Order: sequence, then C-alpha cells, then structure tokens
Amino acid sequence: MSERFVKHATFVVERTYEASPAKVYEAWADPDAKVKWFSKPDIFEFRVGGREYSSGGPPEGPVFTYDACYQEIVPEQRIVYSYSLDSGDTRISVSLTTVELIPVEQGTKLIFTEQGTFFDGHDTPEVREHGTNELLDALGKSL
Repeated sequence: MSERFVKHATFVVERTYEASPAKVYEAWADPDAKVKWFSKPDIFEFRVGGREYSSGGPPEGPVFTYDACYQEIVPEQRIVYSYSLDSGDTRISVSLTTVELIPVEQGTKLIFTEQGTFFDGHDTPEVREHGTNELLDALGKSL
C-alpha cells in the first residue's frame, strides 16, 4: 500500500476586470455566462445550499468530477463554496473557496481565496493555483 498523506494550503489570486461587480457576479451566477469560462455543469443551483456538479475530461481519461455546495452568497459582493474534486474513483482534494468582488475605479477587483486539502499527491496546491489563474484569465476574456 502506498503512503497516505494530506497537504494543506491556502492561495490567493487577484484580478481587476474592466466590468462592474454586477457583470462579474453574473458571470458566476448565470449558467449561460459561466459556461463561457468554466466547464458546463450537469447540475447548477446557484443559491445557498445549492449544488454545482460537473463531470468530464479528455477522451483518453481520466474523468474529473467537480462537486460544489454554495455556502454563502451576497449578490455582487461575495460567493463562498466548498467543493471536492475526484479523478476517476479517487478523491484528490476538498476545498473551501471565497470569491470577493470589490468595486474599484477601473471596474471590479476580484479576490479568490482557496483553502485546500490535497490528498496523497494526486493533486498539488501549485497545480490548482495554476489552473485557477487560467480560469480567472478565461473569466476576464468572457467579460
């Protein structure tokens, strides 16, 4: 049996978008807007206690499953959700994420904070932070 271990990490990614907090919030809250920069969800219930679920991956595998629950939503200001990420049948991480939307002169400052628990080396904070940067860049292009 391989060694089992847990790695805890927190990272923060910031972006400033030339769009109002309402527009940035809509990109998270509206499924048609979100699919432009995030994966297409199989389930999308954007409300406190609601679930967002998607599963997919490249044809050669593996299948990644994202399963989130919204913990707090303050329209145009804050979104907090917890989520697990699986690769095939293996749970690779569980995280708590906070998205803050702050009005600034140029538009909106987004502060994305993720507190993650990464299991057995299947995923790492560095890989997750890199992927988050790519997602937030895609969000900016969609705006």
